Amino acid sequence: MKDVNQQWILAKRPIGFPEIDTWEVKNSEIPKPSSGEMLLKHLYVSIDPAMRGWMNKGKSYIEPIEIGAVMRAGVIAEVMEVGDGAPFQKGDILTGWNGVQQYSITNGKGWQKIPSSQLPLPYYLGALGMTGLTAYFGLLEVGKAKEGDVVLVSAAAGAVGSVVCQIAKIKGCKVIGIAGGKAKCDYLINELNIDKALDYKAENFLRELRVSCADGIDVYFDNVGGEILDAALTLLKRHARIVICGAISQYNNDKKIKGPNNYMSLLVNRATMQGMVVFDYKEKYPSALSEMGKWVKEGKLKSEFTIIEGIENFYKAFKTLFSGEKQGKLVLKVN
Repeated sequence: MKDVNQQWILAKRPIGFPEIDTWEVKNSEIPKPSSGEMLLKHLYVSIDPAMRGWMNKGKSYIEPIEIGAVMRAGVIAEVMEVGDGAPFQKGDILTGWNGVQQYSITNGKGWQKIPSSQLPLPYYLGALGMTGLTAYFGLLEVGKAKEGDVVLVSAAAGAVGSVVCQIAKIKGCKVIGIAGGKAKCDYLINELNIDKALDYKAENFLRELRVSCADGIDVYFDNVGGEILDAALTLLKRHARIVICGAISQYNNDKKIKGPNNYMSLLVNRATMQGMVVFDYKEKYPSALSEMGKWVKEGKLKSEFTIIEGIENFYKAFKTLFSGEKQGKLVLKVN
């Protein structure tokens, strides 16, 4: 066990894209568990676009990270020491929310034990974690996708988007994915077996989007916002559903966020556009994870990872979220 606990502490609220001095790196003593508590060693940290929003002060679906607090993140951790009456045992592998640090103390509230399996642990931050649950409930509860629907997915090779694509195919939908670059588009076609992949970086992207969606779309699962959302609004079928999961193209704006110009299409097509937050469905997590776990075992649901090693490389990992260099779920291996 190392002698110190490295923690990434929020030092200030960023404007635009966060610089490295947004955080202070603090080395503190490894804490000791009291009665009813456990010492956790963090193994993997989930790196998610939502992190950017959590740093902002203001009303949101979750309280902002306080200045001076450890950077919020989902983690996979091992129980290293237990106090009397602790809810888990030494050696258990858990998933929960104790942030970007090497060690933490918890009383176990909000933590779940990861079952023994042959799957790599990052699966429980990806397809079988909050990422997968976001895709599942966004597509099926909010998007109400059903067999025969045409489903358009932005950031389709990303953590959430790639799971959305696969669930839509499992449910018998026609799936059109939008991603950046030939490699990601090839992955969507060759590995995830979607019906069409469109490169938003290509000069003819908007024309290809119109041609590919000439018969209209039933569900648009939006992870990016901005111009792509605006384009999708012109392609809706009657009673289409737009799922607002994220807007990564807008998160680091230092000016006014770009909203949709074509929102009147919602009226014309009697369509809906609804935001979704996965925490609203926590009572249904067990049934969703059971179904997705079955798909994983059957080989129908895959999870792709980009793994960056070393707690000291958190900022590198954070920047990778917005650079387009990652594919699938981005994870920081703590070491």
